[in-house]
Amino acid sequence: MYSNHQLRDYSTLFTRSEMMKLLANDFHSINAKLERYATSRRFKGHTYLKFFKHAYKVLSKHYPNEYIYKNQFLNNWLKNELGTNESVIFSELRLGKAIADLAMFNGVSKVFEIKTILDTAYRLNSQLEVYQKVFNEVYVVVPFSQLERYQGIDEEVGIIVYDDKIFHLERLATTNYNVDAHALMEILHTKEYKQLVLEYYGTLPEMNAFTQFDQCKELISQIPEAELNSLFIQAMKQRKSKQEFLKKAHIEFNQICLSLNLSTKQLDALVANLNTQIT
Repeated sequence: MYSNHQLRDYSTLFTRSEMMKLLANDFHSINAKLERYATSRRFKGHTYLKFFKHAYKVLSKHYPNEYIYKNQFLNNWLKNELGTNESVIFSELRLGKAIADLAMFNGVSKVFEIKTILDTAYRLNSQLEVYQKVFNEVYVVVPFSQLERYQGIDEEVGIIVYDDKIFHLERLATTNYNVDAHALMEILHTKEYKQLVLEYYGTLPEMNAFTQFDQCKELISQIPEAELNSLFIQAMKQRKSKQEFLKKAHIEFNQICLSLNLSTKQLDALVANLNTQIT
């Protein structure tokens, strides 16, 4: 039997800070957890990778937190049901003050806000309003037991429900090709919005570091929305999210690798470090 404290402790294994430590071959906090719960003897002679896979199974069964659901959605739905070979997927994509859980760009742009049974609907409407300004399709991913709670949201927003590891499309999102230039500027990097202006107008105006944002924003706001939508998707796909790992065997790490935008080389280094034997 696992205590709540142990489960919460295990959940910190799959965090950005922990993965960066592991990339640097730092096992201090992992060893502390092994000692804290007297599991070092059980896993002695095995690898840290085996311990991580064990911890992931324990969390999936007893403490399915946000990371578990994000990872399961990525593995069991997104890459199989909605993606194509040309898709680019981002985790924790910042849109001004809002952060989208998962976003995907192929022929259209799609964003997914994932809620667990522990989450509240506080701020959800404001988040969805931001997403609808730039994404063609907006979805919320919610527990089946909480479906009634979310059915009253904007009818243009799609709903995907889940029960354990099974995800089901409850309501299809309305596809909208309108793009708000101001919201778009909150996502694009400097070189991206400058390239977008160059792509459409064929030239860049005279500008400097102090004026380029406002000048490009003004020019972008004059681009017809359908064309702006296509240029935005093209710009995001050129950002080239490093997602080759989605084809790898160690699916427990897919979400955190996507969040950190790890390259295949970095993922291989991470797995190599985790294959260190526990002494």
